[in-house]
Amino acid sequence: MSYFKVRILPALHNKTLIRYFLILYNTNMDFDKLCKDILGLDSKVRFAGVCDDSGGIKYGGQREGITNLLSPDETRRSNLQAMARWALRSSLSSKIGKGKYAMSEYQKIKRITFPLEQNHLLLVTTEVDADHNKIIKDVLTMVR
Repeated sequence: MSYFKVRILPALHNKTLIRYFLILYNTNMDFDKLCKDILGLDSKVRFAGVCDDSGGIKYGGQREGITNLLSPDETRRSNLQAMARWALRSSLSSKIGKGKYAMSEYQKIKRITFPLEQNHLLLVTTEVDADHNKIIKDVLTMVR
């Protein structure tokens, strides 16, 4: 399964165009497909979305039939707080390595965040009884 858009670049050999190479790159990840596939991993995944540095959800969304626990403004503020926490983690990465994910468990949900390229953050929420270890493993496989 690929979550990268494909870019085709010509390759020159002796100044003659002979073939095209496929270049895959993370900066054009197909975030909509990624979020849909994460929702398909487990029925206990409530939400999969990608936000940018404004805190707004730009891709993905809530599973059908699930009630939002936070208002849109509360969601945006929560996302901004998550972005700030990832900025702190990134500032320490030269000493402890790059962060892969972070998870918080609340009384009503689990929230897992994954840093993406271009100041994007993948947010996944699950039911409390979800197998978060399996979900994290599967998502890391998708985004790496």
